[in-house]
Amino acid sequence: MGTFIVRRVLWMLLVIVVVSGITFFLMHQVPGGPFSRERRLPDHIIRNLERKYHLDRPILEQYLSYMFDILIPRVTAGETGRSTMSDYLFNIQLRGDDKATDENEEIFLRWMNFGPSYASRTRTVNDIFREQLPVSFQLGVMALLFAIALGVPLGILAGLNRNTPIDYVSMAVAIAGVSVPTIVLGPILIWLFGVQLRVLPPTGWGTVEQAVLPVIALGAASSALLARLTRASLLQVMHEDYITTARAKGLAERMVIGLHAFKNALIPVTTVLGPMFAALVTGTFVTETIFGIPGMGRYFITSVTNRDYPVIMGTILLYAVFLVFSNMLVDITYAWLDPRIRFS
Repeated sequence: MGTFIVRRVLWMLLVIVVVSGITFFLMHQVPGGPFSRERRLPDHIIRNLERKYHLDRPILEQYLSYMFDILIPRVTAGETGRSTMSDYLFNIQLRGDDKATDENEEIFLRWMNFGPSYASRTRTVNDIFREQLPVSFQLGVMALLFAIALGVPLGILAGLNRNTPIDYVSMAVAIAGVSVPTIVLGPILIWLFGVQLRVLPPTGWGTVEQAVLPVIALGAASSALLARLTRASLLQVMHEDYITTARAKGLAERMVIGLHAFKNALIPVTTVLGPMFAALVTGTFVTETIFGIPGMGRYFITSVTNRDYPVIMGTILLYAVFLVFSNMLVDITYAWLDPRIRFS
């Protein structure tokens, strides 16, 4: 298992490098630049801005410098002033204290400088991560838990009661969840529970009541997908030979389903949970816009329209890290669900 994890971590680094390289070179091919405005700036101002942010250098040199600031940690002496050009996500004090002297100078380990935001000159990409990512992460985790809590039981009920009213009702709920997009479901929930019934706040973030409507709107489609996948997987497993053998041995039906069928039926469901987790916790533009949630979602859109290169790179790499890491956890979970799976 240890060898498998190390190998996957190395593959994760390779994936991040490949994704970063493709993203970096493609975004520089888009017409215009980060300082293009409807009212064009004077050429000398544009040249000064490009020189300040090192955009006048060759693209390959820009890319290597950018990845060096992200991947390579550095050890520095003394407290450095806050700067948009040198804002590190991790600042770990290794030695010294508030009363450090020259003989006992403070030593810091600094890592991950995603650079400044070109659209907001006083903020950095790390500022966006610190302020907006926790909100999107909370919303995404709650939406995922809601999707699992609703979708998996619906799929189990439908799979165990095939071609019965329970199956039809469960799949009707799943089809409705897939068919009604968030951009339609969100306003309906706001109108019904926030305007007509006035039992839940329609917008905002920070309380449990404010989280109910966006969690339902965001998790509905995911729960529908999980319900349909769970039903199909359970129906397939229930016709396997080992299920027939378990019943022939006289095991109770709940033991057959709980010990033999359910765990194996969860393997396809677990596979989907990896990319679903990455998509939900890194921000969803539509849900956050409808419910006025200050999350990461809008930066995936505005960074492209503003040609804000560091924010584009930061958001893409953030999604890639979550995706690869969640897929690694899914692979590890396989061994628990099916002991026949071994990592070599």
